[in-house]
Amino acid sequence: MTALTPAAAADRTGVSIDTLRYYEREGLIGPIRRSGGGRREYTEDDVFWIGLVTCFRDAGLGIADLREFVAILRAEHSPQERVVFLRERRAALEQRVTALRQAMQVLDEKIAYYS
Repeated sequence: MTALTPAAAADRTGVSIDTLRYYEREGLIGPIRRSGGGRREYTEDDVFWIGLVTCFRDAGLGIADLREFVAILRAEHSPQERVVFLRERRAALEQRVTALRQAMQVLDEKIAYYS
């Protein structure tokens, strides 16, 4: 198994080292393995989780939402409970997309008006 340094993990995932530490402190990833000298060593599984958390953050989920999802996964809730959580967040995201499209339409109308 290949171990990545924090810098390499940050580079692979596109987040800062501070963000990696924050995600770990918040319990969103990890626990992260440590070397004999106490240095963090990230695995491919950790990189996957970091990517998932980053995707969810980009989708507008807050830290509280992410903590809830991680708790659902770690407590081994039923797959249906996981699906309910994800569908609820997807519906909220769809509402945001609709609102953004409407805002873009208004902006386009104003651009056309002032052009």
